Amino acid sequence: MRIVCVGGGPGGLYFAGLMKKADPRHHIRVIERNRPDDTFGFGVVFSDATMAGIAEADSEAYRGIARHLVHWDDIEVNYRGERISSTGHGFSGMSRHTLLRVLQEQACAAGVEVLFERDVNSLDAFADADLVVAADGANSTVRQLLRDRVKTTIDLRPNRFVWLGTTKPFPAFTFYFKRNDHGLWRVHAYQYGPGRSTFIVECREETWRAAEMDRATEQDTAAFLECLFAEQLDSHRLITNRSIWRQFPTIRAEPWSSDNVVLVGDAAHTAHFSVGSGTRMAMEDAVALRDSLIESLSGDSLAAETRSVVSGFSRTNPDALASALRSYEARRRPQVESLQRAAQASLQWFEDTERYTTLEPIQFTFSLLTRSLRITHEDLRARDPQFLARVDELVACEAERQIMKLATTEDTGDAEEQSRSTRIEPPVLRVPRGGELVPPPMFTPFRLRDLVLPNRVIVSPMCQYLADDGTIGDWHLVHLGSRAMGGAGLVMAEMTDVSRDARISPWCAGLYKPEHAAAWKRVVDFVHRETPAAIGVQLGHAGRKGATQRLWEGDNEPLAEGGWPLISASPIPYFAGRSTVPREMTRADMDCVVADFARAAELAREAGFDLLEIHMAHGYLLASFISPLTNTRTDEYGGSLENRMRLPLEVFDACRKVWPDEKPMSVRISAVDWAPGGMEPDAAVEVARMLKAHSCDIVDVSAGQTVADQQPVYGRLFQTPFADRIRHDVGMKTMAVGNISSYMDVNTIIAAGRADLCVLARAHLFDPYWTRHAAWMLGYPLPWPDPYKSMERYTPRFEFRFTGDKS
Repeated sequence: MRIVCVGGGPGGLYFAGLMKKADPRHHIRVIERNRPDDTFGFGVVFSDATMAGIAEADSEAYRGIARHLVHWDDIEVNYRGERISSTGHGFSGMSRHTLLRVLQEQACAAGVEVLFERDVNSLDAFADADLVVAADGANSTVRQLLRDRVKTTIDLRPNRFVWLGTTKPFPAFTFYFKRNDHGLWRVHAYQYGPGRSTFIVECREETWRAAEMDRATEQDTAAFLECLFAEQLDSHRLITNRSIWRQFPTIRAEPWSSDNVVLVGDAAHTAHFSVGSGTRMAMEDAVALRDSLIESLSGDSLAAETRSVVSGFSRTNPDALASALRSYEARRRPQVESLQRAAQASLQWFEDTERYTTLEPIQFTFSLLTRSLRITHEDLRARDPQFLARVDELVACEAERQIMKLATTEDTGDAEEQSRSTRIEPPVLRVPRGGELVPPPMFTPFRLRDLVLPNRVIVSPMCQYLADDGTIGDWHLVHLGSRAMGGAGLVMAEMTDVSRDARISPWCAGLYKPEHAAAWKRVVDFVHRETPAAIGVQLGHAGRKGATQRLWEGDNEPLAEGGWPLISASPIPYFAGRSTVPREMTRADMDCVVADFARAAELAREAGFDLLEIHMAHGYLLASFISPLTNTRTDEYGGSLENRMRLPLEVFDACRKVWPDEKPMSVRISAVDWAPGGMEPDAAVEVARMLKAHSCDIVDVSAGQTVADQQPVYGRLFQTPFADRIRHDVGMKTMAVGNISSYMDVNTIIAAGRADLCVLARAHLFDPYWTRHAAWMLGYPLPWPDPYKSMERYTPRFEFRFTGDKS
């Protein structure tokens, strides 16, 4: 093959060397715009896992790189006057200049032609090439030349950062957080060679402007930061190298190839430097592209870099090349997108660090270490058990204070609340005393008004579609009863409709007739009598998403027959041209709905539920008022967020009025609609603030399902950041929900302070005893009911294994 690599960075050089070693008959050129000794930036970071991958792909390159690495295991966080270290992380630093020199030498030794000081302004010069590899970085000229065929989105992040060097050696990957009159400054520092370290300074734009860094030269920047961090630098100087203040661009290209041109590295995608991934991703792209090219020729997997192949790709065989490039993208895109999601969570943590400055230093450090949502509580247990023990002890002690604390007028400003709180009986606690076992975070108790939950695990409300005109039966008893026996702290009954016309389907559960309360009381009594769990109910009205088929028959699809008139904030159907057009609600309709919710709350009280939740999410009736996508009214119930919240708050107040004062109320909201013009996290914070002002005890933070054409960004814990933001910005208790499936995730969320409770749905369908099994895995078994006491002598001999994509 005749291959041209545009860009002589790590991705282009590494790929060129890999392909030449795979078959010396390939003719490969690398074209670089800069001189051989030019380099920008200072050091690069590799994890131990990344180095293992390089060793497997190219042992020669690994040896060349490894002898220049500076290795460390510790991460050190300097915050509020404390220095906290965590070990076991396994990273290495290396000079970027040295890395490029190693890759250049190896590529040239293999026979690659490397040309410097050559600009590329057109692809016409490569008309004779079988393959053109665009490895020319984030500002890719090749990508720009392909702009009509390659769609690129660039998300320019708001924080400002500057990349500097210093002569100070850092024995650990070091973070500094320092506040001055201008604001909070973050430093990421690590050593990459003898007497050489990278020193990245990051801040919010308002801090940057207040310090007049928007007018600073490189020398001004270095002088200012040397003064600001004089104590941390120990008289060492800062070194500049094109050290200009920048904003990070998150780049996503689609597709990654067009004809015989393929993008790798930053030309195709970027991930924030806080996860140290740019160089890593470029080199992993190079390996994947090599493997895909060779596999498409040979028809099997590449076992080692020594495989020799027949040179066969050419412009006369476009199908073979297209197949290889599709294979490359299919192989790499899921991995890259997973890493970009992690990088997004990480960069947002650094954008919002001010949010977490009320945390205790040990919890702040745990939050930082787990910021990407990839590192878990269990990972840190394996890496640094002593550090994790401090985290767990802090969480357990805070839980004890939270449930034992008697409300005061300082806390609530409410004398009635103060009087009521004195009636709380102290629960039986399993918190550390002396040498006793410290409970994992998920097994610490939690209090809402007079309700004390034994742990932080919640069974999510899940519609079963098996009621008879709203009356539930044996299925619901077994469904909810088994999950309560399974150890969850709170079991939530499904969305229970407040009137016959409020149902999603004809088979939905209800609380609009006396017999409904009696049926629910049977379930509630069982849970209270036989388990330590609490049980709550979610009240809702389907609105424009009513009169539909059951989930397994057609999600949100209208009934073929037997439907009923629908109401909503505005006459907008869920599926245009297919769903029933709802009638825009009048004030009389609103009065009826408020009365229906209040009556349902009274019936829930009669049934004995411990917690009442109002459903204001997922595009149902109350949510249709909140979202501007479904509320186009021009009266006092439309327009501003305050107006759009008017009816939902009326409903909440009516329910709170009849709901027992000692029992808590929650609200489920959609923090984002995942659609242009819809709800965004900023607005969700204001919604939560309004709910808190109306005495809502906790917000159940979900997202989406408002409109049919939503474009959600799925991933592990993908909605947890919304709960995290509301919890800290509003000072309100939150539940996290959405793709939480492991006890490791639950422990991480609770320990980091991202939410107070974790709501799991499918995990509990898969395993009704999920919480008990998690307790056993953590070495913290829960007491069994008396009929199951023989379980105390049983040792499970199985484990679940999953070999699919866990991203």
